[in-house]
Amino acid sequence: MANKQAEQYIKEFMDNIIAKNPNEKEFHQAVYEVVESLAPYIVENSALMKMKVLERIAEPERVIMFRVPWVDDKGEIQINKGYRVQMNSAIGPYKGGLRFHSSVNLSILKFLAFEQVFKNSLTTLPMGGGKGGSDFNPKGKSDNEVMRFCQSFMTEFQRHIGQDTDVPAGDIGVGGREIGFMYGQYKRLRNEFTGTLTGKGLGWGGSPLRPEATGYGTCYFAQEMLATKGDSFAGKVVTISGSGNVAQYATEKATQLGAKVVTLSDSAGYIYDPDGIDADKLAYVFELKNVLRGRIKEYADRYPNAKYFPGERPWDVKCDIALPCATQNELNEEEAKTLVANGCICVAEGANMPSTPEAIAVFQNAKILYAPGKASNAGGVATSGLEMTQNSIRLSWTPDEVDAKLNSIMKDIHAACIKYGTEADGYVNYVKGANIAGFLKVANAMLAQGCV
Repeated sequence: MANKQAEQYIKEFMDNIIAKNPNEKEFHQAVYEVVESLAPYIVENSALMKMKVLERIAEPERVIMFRVPWVDDKGEIQINKGYRVQMNSAIGPYKGGLRFHSSVNLSILKFLAFEQVFKNSLTTLPMGGGKGGSDFNPKGKSDNEVMRFCQSFMTEFQRHIGQDTDVPAGDIGVGGREIGFMYGQYKRLRNEFTGTLTGKGLGWGGSPLRPEATGYGTCYFAQEMLATKGDSFAGKVVTISGSGNVAQYATEKATQLGAKVVTLSDSAGYIYDPDGIDADKLAYVFELKNVLRGRIKEYADRYPNAKYFPGERPWDVKCDIALPCATQNELNEEEAKTLVANGCICVAEGANMPSTPEAIAVFQNAKILYAPGKASNAGGVATSGLEMTQNSIRLSWTPDEVDAKLNSIMKDIHAACIKYGTEADGYVNYVKGANIAGFLKVANAMLAQGCV
């Protein structure tokens, strides 16, 4: 009977979501994953049903859209769209990144903001969930063009944020350069030096380890998963997608933990280095991607033993551990089957929702270790939360102190997933565990605060 009630609840919930949010497939996908996990729990709790808690979480508290005009180096006026989805503030100010990429639209930002609510709750820090950005793409733009865009974006955006209201961070296309330009304009307009943005430079309010946190945290989480099987990174072959911030530091930490990372990628293809991407090679990747802003294919030009595969993704490479660190829906069902057939024992997501629902089903049916991004990549926002704390108390912790806190938070998130995700046969369903653990804190706060 309970199963039928849960199935009916899922159907009615998703019918309503799709009707209210047509043509937003990424948002539908993110909501379905959560409601599928939570439905059996919700239908047994009359208060959650009556107060429509999940229904309210799935409806943004506020969506802000605005025009961003700026002048390029040729003197031409360009116009982009700016967005902020303020999803839920039940347990703290909205917290979540800004993404600058041509693919940005409301569906993607709503899915990211919805995921952020649960991810931030899992960290145990007092942060609500939000996400924003623009369809502006910094790639190929000069520093002056990026600065002019960021200043125009912040001129409007500053009206809607603040250290006790909404604290944005970086995401795809928004690194230290963009955060610096936006924070400079925020400070100029508001005449205040506060912790309103995270990801700032170390000399002006930033936290040690913030750039490293998402990649490091993903590896710390995977380390905890492997430990449940009496295993570790030592001697393992690791495939990683992406070559940006998350992928770079996941490579660094996995290597430090004794693994051999053999792939990195970008939107044009991937490189496979059978010798492994050691510290010296990774230093070149840092320079290539962060300073020269080049493409990953140039790695294969530099290191003759490496091979470049244009237009492909790295999931057909034989590995023990896979860390998708690029973007959403980058790993599909067939690629998941290939990973499993090739002996992969652990998949931990460094990106947000990189595995399709069909791919997740393959991993779970094969009973391999699989962690969704809202759990395994929560280290980034956790360290953003630690930056907020340091800004509030006007102190800066050492890198070792921040690293210890990050490791502890990832262990706590893993323990929560074990608590709520362990099934009757002993298999840990990390998706269910993360969704239930993240939901409970937000739900209890919303029940206490009434219908608001």
